[in-house]
Amino acid sequence: MNMNMHPEFLLNQIQSPKDLKKLSIDELTQLASEIRTLILEKDAKIGGHLSPDLGIVELTIAYHYVFDAPEDKIIWDISHQTYPHKMLTGRAFAWLDPDKYEDVTPYTNPEESPYDYFALGHTSASIALATGMAKARDLRGGNENIMALIGDGSMTGGVAFEGLNNAAIEKHNLVVVLNDNQWSIDENVGGMVKLLADLRASNGQAQNNPFKAMGFDYRYEAKGNDIASMIKAFEAVKDVDHPILLHVNTLKGKGYEPALQSPGTHHWVAPFNLEDDSPKFEAPAGPTANSVALDVIKDAIDQGQKVLAINAAIPGAFGLSDIKQNYPDNYVDVGIAEQESISFAAGAVKNGVTPVVFQNSTFLQRAFDQLSHDVAANELPIVMFVSASINGGSKTHLGNFDQVMISNLPNWIYLAPTTLAEEKAMLTWALNQKDNPVAIKKPARQIPVDGPVLDDYAKPAYQVKLGKDIAILALGSMYHQVGVPAAKELGATVVNPVSANILDTKTLDELAASHRIIITLEDNAVDGGFGQKVASYLGDRDDILVKNYGALREYTDQVSGKELLDRYHLTPKNIVNDAKVLLEK
Repeated sequence: MNMNMHPEFLLNQIQSPKDLKKLSIDELTQLASEIRTLILEKDAKIGGHLSPDLGIVELTIAYHYVFDAPEDKIIWDISHQTYPHKMLTGRAFAWLDPDKYEDVTPYTNPEESPYDYFALGHTSASIALATGMAKARDLRGGNENIMALIGDGSMTGGVAFEGLNNAAIEKHNLVVVLNDNQWSIDENVGGMVKLLADLRASNGQAQNNPFKAMGFDYRYEAKGNDIASMIKAFEAVKDVDHPILLHVNTLKGKGYEPALQSPGTHHWVAPFNLEDDSPKFEAPAGPTANSVALDVIKDAIDQGQKVLAINAAIPGAFGLSDIKQNYPDNYVDVGIAEQESISFAAGAVKNGVTPVVFQNSTFLQRAFDQLSHDVAANELPIVMFVSASINGGSKTHLGNFDQVMISNLPNWIYLAPTTLAEEKAMLTWALNQKDNPVAIKKPARQIPVDGPVLDDYAKPAYQVKLGKDIAILALGSMYHQVGVPAAKELGATVVNPVSANILDTKTLDELAASHRIIITLEDNAVDGGFGQKVASYLGDRDDILVKNYGALREYTDQVSGKELLDRYHLTPKNIVNDAKVLLEK
């Protein structure tokens, strides 16, 4: 059923970018207003990126007015600002019709549209991708325009500089659009802030211009939220036969006053009330995984311990504003630069300070080299608090690969708490030990406050509640969510393994000797994970069956977390049913 809430909108007439070319400037301005209305209505209903999309509306309209997509190609860095682009390329129904809000993915997706060229959801890669596309065009004798659009926040990422280094020597057309809205996910940090501020203040005429120094034809456009100005700016760079950097000043959150007042908290929003910007769902009362971690760090600092809280542009994901405001000397935001965050931590611990790096699983793979060489190979005892779980996000925002990356490197210890008390004990121990790098999995699902803890997590002993026939080893948040209720119904043994990669072989031997089946559960990828380590250890025994449960080796895209847990049989009902079948065999 078509539930178009705005049948009068001009946007209903836009089936492809070609339709834009028939419109006047006044009509394009009306279109911009309609797009903002739809972004606000949809984000208020189901959540999503807000400020980035509100700020880039005019630029997007102007791009599609001037260029000839999909023949001309634009690579949107991160692509969290592509709601206007999607509306103008045949996908407006996913904003016009509330019944179809979930029918279009939130990031660029080539499986969804010929106007999208990559599945992108991570930062800083657009310029590097564009360099490859430009070289391929040259090699096959093409003449299409190649453009990379990157934000000022994303310019802090290392691969952005690698891309710029190669883009500057492209022999033919390559345009880098620097969308400068003076914000990252949170506040911008580093030397790039002053550099871009000087360029804006001088209308692009500042003497210190690294883009010119690298060889780019540099252009500046101060009115990035004016359609006529952006059309003129894009017409000036279209079909130019050399590399250009077009620096555009835009306003993040334009058109929505709360977003203008607080661009950071409106970068991504949960469902909210448009009338007063209030959240539709209240935050949980009582202690949380974040609050427990911050309390441990604050207590350590107050007791005189030299502790640094480090993150890569996502303080809001961990509630780090408390540390930032009240312990500024003990807080570092390195910008969107996960590699730097790990190397920074390695340098800090080498020189006598204890770093705690707050990382999101879905961004952490960018720092794999540093996790391995800078930290593990040097046996440096950094501490890392990782937000990770099987989730229903975009294929670029999955949180189930970190455990495999970290726990299979030498020297790392990966701990997974089952209660908030256990999280506190693990983090306290990690801050005081000096032998290993330690990662602690932030509980992403609801877990109890209280529970037993250990004094030493270097070689943790499994915590066992005995049953019979079947032993369920449930790691981290899987323990109370799935393991305990399944074990109760089956009369099975339930085990808290404590660590994702340090096996309690003595307890495993005892369990194997007294049970027929061992089941492992983990909130992460099963291949290379905890369960396979257990199966490998017990693999030469013919008197025990080991069955592993976790996420399959796949990229899922906008599949609900509930559906994924059911698909992977990570529910009490599924485990009980499977266990009964295994016992019969």
